[in-house]
Amino acid sequence: MSRARRLAPRLSAAQVRLLLLTAAISSAVGLVLELLLVTQASYLVGDAALATGVVVGTFLAAMGLGAWLSQFLATGAEPAVRLLQVLVLVELGLCPLCLLGPLALFALFAVDGPLWMAVVLLTVLVGVLGGMELPLITRLLESQQQLRTALARVLALDYLGALAGALLFPLVLLPWLGLLPTATALAVVPLVSSVLLVWWFPSLRRWRWPLSAAVPLVGVAGVLLAPLGDRIEDGLYADPVVGRLQSRHQRIVLTRRRNDLRLYLDGSLQFSSLDEYRYHEALVHPAMALHGGPQRVLLLGAGDGLALREVLRWPQVRRVDVLELDPAMLQLARRHPLLRRLNGGSLEDPRVQVHVGDAFARVAELAGPYDVVIADFPDPASAPLARLYSVGFYGRLQQRLAADGVLVTQASTPFFTPRVLASIQASLEHLGLHTRPYSVTVPSFGPWGFVLAHRPGPHRPFAPLPFTGRWVDAAELERLLDLPRDLQPAADEPVLPNRLGRPVLADYQRRGRWRQSSP
Repeated sequence: MSRARRLAPRLSAAQVRLLLLTAAISSAVGLVLELLLVTQASYLVGDAALATGVVVGTFLAAMGLGAWLSQFLATGAEPAVRLLQVLVLVELGLCPLCLLGPLALFALFAVDGPLWMAVVLLTVLVGVLGGMELPLITRLLESQQQLRTALARVLALDYLGALAGALLFPLVLLPWLGLLPTATALAVVPLVSSVLLVWWFPSLRRWRWPLSAAVPLVGVAGVLLAPLGDRIEDGLYADPVVGRLQSRHQRIVLTRRRNDLRLYLDGSLQFSSLDEYRYHEALVHPAMALHGGPQRVLLLGAGDGLALREVLRWPQVRRVDVLELDPAMLQLARRHPLLRRLNGGSLEDPRVQVHVGDAFARVAELAGPYDVVIADFPDPASAPLARLYSVGFYGRLQQRLAADGVLVTQASTPFFTPRVLASIQASLEHLGLHTRPYSVTVPSFGPWGFVLAHRPGPHRPFAPLPFTGRWVDAAELERLLDLPRDLQPAADEPVLPNRLGRPVLADYQRRGRWRQSSP
């Protein structure tokens, strides 16, 4: 028997179970905090792929560093007591990082501070502490049991905790609490774990009452800090915030100054009520007029109801299927008085059928054929979004398109990302569709691109509009299809179709943003 095991006190069955529970809770907290940092960094910097890579990679490396450092801790006399003390200190170290770290990131972003440095530093600190916990608990149990048994039990609970955290964050914590309240809840969890440890292990009895008193203090601090997070967020926008909603998919914020209502998703502007009609008329009416008499329309995305408002201006329309990912966006569009006034209550029209779910998976379930399909998704800045602009997805839409049907998709800003529009066009042409790229200037965004597509056939003129648009008319429709040369990629810039296995569109979009920020 080893000297460490001879000197270690015998652990009770309840103490062993508590240590195993601590391992599971620690793993769950670590994974939730990792996902929270990924979400927050994506929200603040606008690049989900980069944020995920930085946070996840740094977190894993820091956990490895923490595991390596743990071998130098709690050595010497009474190793079991020292291990317990270090474990409690590690748990307590996570508490202020959870409570103040995410709030500090918002504050740094608001003052244009070194955000990336702070994200990396916070991730390293959390990862190092999280990486120490598993070896410390394993050493405690190894003094009681054989190493293989202790390691197997600790790892099993660790993986189970990780699964729980991975499910709790997107399904419960983020949509029900939001980012900063979730951080507050995380701060309380390791503190409660520490309290349980000091009450169940007699060697830690002197810490019992101070730590027990700290639990309500941290809870009160979290309640007091929560409004501060909203105030910092308000400072990120030029106009007063009149509505905010956190869903499992995105952060939704409405601002208003006089008659200018603006919608932001994860900090990115989606529309301004002063000029949104130019975008939505350009998105909807060229496709509707090219078909001439659309009766069945499929609208993908656009849960704000603004594109739907334009579709319903065509009297021939008998049914519109709206497929939106985020039910929170639909709820806001239906209930917020300012947004409902802007969309004209379009989501309540009896001709409209609303479906909730991921368009890539759900579109195959919808009964076609459709005369017009309108895709109004966010820009393809990440691989999950880029798949909605892929050859494979357009193939699914083609199967739902009537023989004389017309498809249209938004295609980002061609002035800064010309290869995005060109790649979308190439993806549609790969399926044998005839394409017509076009653009319109929206003052809030600049030139914006779209791509029309339909099956090859005789020349199809635009039908007369059955209404008077604020911007669109017969002359504008004809001018739309003349895409200026400076909105097209240079001849030496390679452009590939966007595929599920090779989402080049995300790279084209990211490179475009760098181009946009360059003089």
